[in-house]
Amino acid sequence: MIGLADVRAAAARIEGKVLRTPTIYSDAVSRATGAKVTLKLDNLQATGAFKERGAANRLALLSEAERAAGVVTMSAGNHAQAVIVMPKFTPLTKVSRTAGWGARVVLHGETLAEAAEHAYGLAASEGRVFVHPYDDPAVMAGQGTLALELLEDAPDLETLVIPVGGGGLISGCAVAAAGINPGIEVIGVEVAAYAALAQRLAGHPVSVGGATIAEGIAVRDIGVEPLAVIRAHVADVLVVPERAVEEAIALLAEGCKTVAEGAGATGVAALLAFPDRFKGKRVGIPICGGNIDSRILANVMLRNLLRDGRLRRLVVECPDRPGVLADIAGKIGGAGGNIIEVSHHRMFASPSVQVAELEVMFEARDAEHSGEIVRALQQTYSVRKV
Repeated sequence: MIGLADVRAAAARIEGKVLRTPTIYSDAVSRATGAKVTLKLDNLQATGAFKERGAANRLALLSEAERAAGVVTMSAGNHAQAVIVMPKFTPLTKVSRTAGWGARVVLHGETLAEAAEHAYGLAASEGRVFVHPYDDPAVMAGQGTLALELLEDAPDLETLVIPVGGGGLISGCAVAAAGINPGIEVIGVEVAAYAALAQRLAGHPVSVGGATIAEGIAVRDIGVEPLAVIRAHVADVLVVPERAVEEAIALLAEGCKTVAEGAGATGVAALLAFPDRFKGKRVGIPICGGNIDSRILANVMLRNLLRDGRLRRLVVECPDRPGVLADIAGKIGGAGGNIIEVSHHRMFASPSVQVAELEVMFEARDAEHSGEIVRALQQTYSVRKV
């Protein structure tokens, strides 16, 4: 099992090769969750994720012969950028960034496990060194340098909340935290569709799968080496729903002006999903990845606006006569709403030829304000929320 000395050695090995990312206190996340939250912004790494810490440490330990042979790995996108078999579901931004670093990208399999099997085969057939993205002591030690830096910058933290996929990050961070401050609490976070660690610790058979926005931690099972460390040093593991991850992405983007991918926002999602668990505590969270497709980010932001009531979609049933459309627009505008989209249906959608249906989407300050606008319309028209 790795120890603090291994993490410190990794830090010395990768110094100057991997960015020491900022540690910041987040007022926005603290206000939203009731905790005192410090963020470690590893989404600012050159590859957009923490993974290059472990990869850089592992590659630094290669022999000359191994370097000459080259390496191969499997990844959901972030590990491969640092060192290249990816599952077919890997977001396009990760594929293109990886290729941009000069890697040969092979898209194979529907799951990370299928990609791993193909990567092992490539390593054997081409005589390359297989670098595992999490089940490797050198990789784990490299990932632990994140917690080393975080606790140097914020030594008074009481709790670390770490996303869990295969376990490389949390195991390395837990070792570093235990060595620096044995009293600190380390908590893992998994997304509901891929809660392998929670199932393992509960003694249940591992059953995972399905779509998730946190594809970076969509791993079929926890690594053998990380699991041993987790059992020794991790206090708890929490499982968060997809909605909490989306809300965390939106909170980081709007409140912190920080772009996070689903896996990178999962630590914040835990505080949103379990506020009583962390209320008043000094909590450190890595924003461990920022490689999210622009389209997905835009969709997440719009979905969050709808949930918050800042975007509202209505169907207004109104008399089919001149001036009604202007009247409805005037009521919305007069109440301070901003119309985003309008669709007017006369022919088939309405129950009567004397009636038209107007679909309107408008923007409001908050849920209370949008409610005021709806009530203003209901004074004159039949209104249905969509």
